[in-house]
Amino acid sequence: MMSMGPAAGAGRGKPEQDMKDKVRRIITEDGKTYAGLPFGADAETVSEMVFNTSMTGYQEIASDPSYTDQAVVMSYPLIGNYGIADEDYESRLLGLGGMIVRDYNDSPSNFRYTKTLSELLEDFGVPGVYGVDTRMLVRNIRDNGARRILITDRDLSAEEGMQLIAGTPVPHDAVSRVSCKKRWYARTANPKVNVVAMDCGIKSNIVRMLGRHGCNVTVVPFDTPAEEIRLMNPDGLFVSNGPGDPEDVRPVIDTLKKLKGSMPIFGICLGHQLLSLAYGASTYKLKFGHRGGNHPVRETGTGRIDMTSQNHGYAVDEKSVENTALTVTHVNLLDGTVEGVECREDRAFSVQYHPESCPGPQDADYLFDRFVRYMTQ
Repeated sequence: MMSMGPAAGAGRGKPEQDMKDKVRRIITEDGKTYAGLPFGADAETVSEMVFNTSMTGYQEIASDPSYTDQAVVMSYPLIGNYGIADEDYESRLLGLGGMIVRDYNDSPSNFRYTKTLSELLEDFGVPGVYGVDTRMLVRNIRDNGARRILITDRDLSAEEGMQLIAGTPVPHDAVSRVSCKKRWYARTANPKVNVVAMDCGIKSNIVRMLGRHGCNVTVVPFDTPAEEIRLMNPDGLFVSNGPGDPEDVRPVIDTLKKLKGSMPIFGICLGHQLLSLAYGASTYKLKFGHRGGNHPVRETGTGRIDMTSQNHGYAVDEKSVENTALTVTHVNLLDGTVEGVECREDRAFSVQYHPESCPGPQDADYLFDRFVRYMTQ
């Protein structure tokens, strides 16, 4: 996301009262313009517009670092109705470029809520737009692909908006912005193993799931050298989810090249792509990505089908895996893309989807058990 205006909003969570006379525009890089009403921050941003098909979990989506620099169109129409709860954050840093919804509810009905979605977006300088036909936007993205957009309160022509978008550089430093700056620890009772987790934009529930499966976790910045990780003497290495093009995250790829084979490695989402790149495979950008729940994924060895939660715009090229030590272990049944790889000899494996869910199905929880088994064998 490239912010182009002030982060402070005048409405403080009351868009229907304080901003009802305003119009907030969405201008795409190919010149289409959509008008809606504002909520969240009074800010102007340029970001990539994508869609998410989840019916719940807008707080987890908004606080997921993997959405950095993206404006999320929610396909489910009713957003905001249960507010924001302090226990449900996936990160305390919001980096998304905007949230676009059909019907926004600013009067939550939930005994756990501590603020509204509008207030949360306002706190982090993120503009929201509601009153837009999100079904039309989702079909547009599906048919024409994800594209960059400008969200603005100014009365700009399509040509002026396109010029602003074209003049805004595409960011390539997303992981460095969302990764922690120094190591931190998550301890569990009666630990079985010690895990080092490389933070490329790690979700809180991943750390919680590792803890529930008996892992003491040391979370380190994404650019932590292999030599430093070896000195920590971990039983295994975890590589997290995160935003952006995996080819931009060279420090992690280089570290994985040095560590593969010396300890079990488990990667999720961006971590899956980075592990594949470290073994010599290649990645490519999907037309509109996979974002939301209920994506069916088949495990090639057993035929088991899991319903999965996903959030990614890049995929591993299946042909490129053939020339590496990896084998494809999981396939997406909707479009045939690679959803998992493994090098059994090195005890290294990864999946493109999110077995920790949050939000989403919990069918793939067994992958954490597999990681612990590799570390204890």
